[in-house]
Amino acid sequence: MTFDTPVNRIGTHCSKWDMLETLYGMPPDESLAMWVADMEFRPPQVIQTALEKMLAHGVYGYFGDDSKYLDAIRWWMQTRHGWQVARDHIFTTHGLVNGTAMCIDTFSAPGDGIVLMTPVYHAFARIIKAADRQVIECQLTNTDGHLTIDFAAWDAQMTGVEKMFILCSPHNPGGRVWTADELRGVADFCVRHDLILVSDEIHHDLVYPGQRHIVMANAAPDIADRLVMMTATTKTFNIAGAHAGNVIIADPKLRACFAKRMNAMGISPNSFGLHMATAAYSPEGAAWVDDLMRYLDGNRRLFDAAVTAIPGLRSMPLQATYLAWVDFSGTGMAPAEFIARVEKTAKIATNHGASFGKGGDSFLRFNIAAPRAQVAEAVARLQKAFADLQ
Repeated sequence: MTFDTPVNRIGTHCSKWDMLETLYGMPPDESLAMWVADMEFRPPQVIQTALEKMLAHGVYGYFGDDSKYLDAIRWWMQTRHGWQVARDHIFTTHGLVNGTAMCIDTFSAPGDGIVLMTPVYHAFARIIKAADRQVIECQLTNTDGHLTIDFAAWDAQMTGVEKMFILCSPHNPGGRVWTADELRGVADFCVRHDLILVSDEIHHDLVYPGQRHIVMANAAPDIADRLVMMTATTKTFNIAGAHAGNVIIADPKLRACFAKRMNAMGISPNSFGLHMATAAYSPEGAAWVDDLMRYLDGNRRLFDAAVTAIPGLRSMPLQATYLAWVDFSGTGMAPAEFIARVEKTAKIATNHGASFGKGGDSFLRFNIAAPRAQVAEAVARLQKAFADLQ
């Protein structure tokens, strides 16, 4: 299979396509689903082979002896990211939304403030509110189409109620790869305000040529006593349905607290997810990711050039992720109007910018991890929907 080969996901219990009618009022056979953050590509064959081996065996019992799984994670982090991870630092959660929720539950109390750098992944705010904590929005600055951090402004916002900072690195939806200085700045901010730092790095393998992701544990090794790292195979290899993520904690005190909470909740991993992750974190998986990023780079260039050519629209240049963040403020339209053009006229389902928090109102997020023909179709529809501006 090549990345150009379309896969029909309609009627497969696929959230992205089978919920279009319910959530957007769009017939899936006439529409383009560019909202949910999974890809329109089959995972690498090495994962399929691992699942076929499970199926051939035919018994699906409890998973034991996770040494190969843990070593696969350690090999990947060392080989791809220059990060040394010990086996006993790794916890497996049911994905990283669950991992984030477990961190909030373990390291904060109801009423505490949890700091987000908005606009940011919408699930963070949802689970913070559901846990009866306060969402503290520290807004990123849009500097000529590039998200930047104003630490002085953030310092002025802190009141002492804040207990945790959730970092999204690389950033979703802005596509930023944070620099070493920016990461050091985040670490120092957390020290100044005595915050636990949870670094969600689920997109860390999806980085474009010319960019380099720096693991927060490497960027600020001196803050291990307040740092929780989160990684996963799921975004990288398009296996989100496996619901397997890793919370990695070097500090023994933090680790003991998290282990106690995991035990209290009775959480144990899904054997399918562990088999898939073990297979993914391999030389074969690494070669597939390299091919993927070359392909997505072509999609990124096509999408950005075509969208930015439409007067009033601007696609924020992606450094990482496959989630394009498009600003419609130049059209002079209210969100309701440009959303209607995208959804009703172009029949494209996207994520609405307001759901990502402060700074997102004039934006829509488009998922470009699809065969190039679909991306080309999307930009053609957008050009037509906004033809009166051209």
